[in-house]
Amino acid sequence: MGQALGMIELISVPAGIEAGDAMLKAAAVELVTAQAACAGKYFVAVTGEVAAVEASVKAGREAASMKLIDSLVIPNIDAQVPLAINMCSDPGEIETLGAIETFSLCAAIVAADCAVKAARVRLIEIRLGRGLGGKSFITLTGDVAAVKAAVKAASEVEEVRGLMAESVVIPSPHPDMVKAVF
Repeated sequence: MGQALGMIELISVPAGIEAGDAMLKAAAVELVTAQAACAGKYFVAVTGEVAAVEASVKAGREAASMKLIDSLVIPNIDAQVPLAINMCSDPGEIETLGAIETFSLCAAIVAADCAVKAARVRLIEIRLGRGLGGKSFITLTGDVAAVKAAVKAASEVEEVRGLMAESVVIPSPHPDMVKAVF
């Protein structure tokens, strides 16, 4: 069995901290991140074996109660996703820049995982609601065709439909714009 990623998104910071604690106590999972996001949201992401992540997210959902906005469990998560959530990816050379904006933090995770599984691209960052008024965005790179295919695949996945704000694919972005984005 591969690694899974689970996440909960709440409308309350204190409730998010409490739910995150419940998640970590419920199963043998590793904390990817837990933090406040814009508009008073809080999110917790964990990784581990599928059954453990499912149990952890279930405990988080129960603790969150009416404060829960969304949650997810993605079995066999691509290894790039947790790194990009924590901005630990080395962007390297940016041949083509793809950017996807979502209205939901969970939708951004699903879109990112779908994108990297659909085409040969590298995730650069998954920015979850920090400084974005509750929105999230994903940046990725690869050759033009791969980035276009990845963005298209992400926009068509059911959990993202209606939650994608905008996307763009920029071949050979100007180096100053690349610096500004990262």
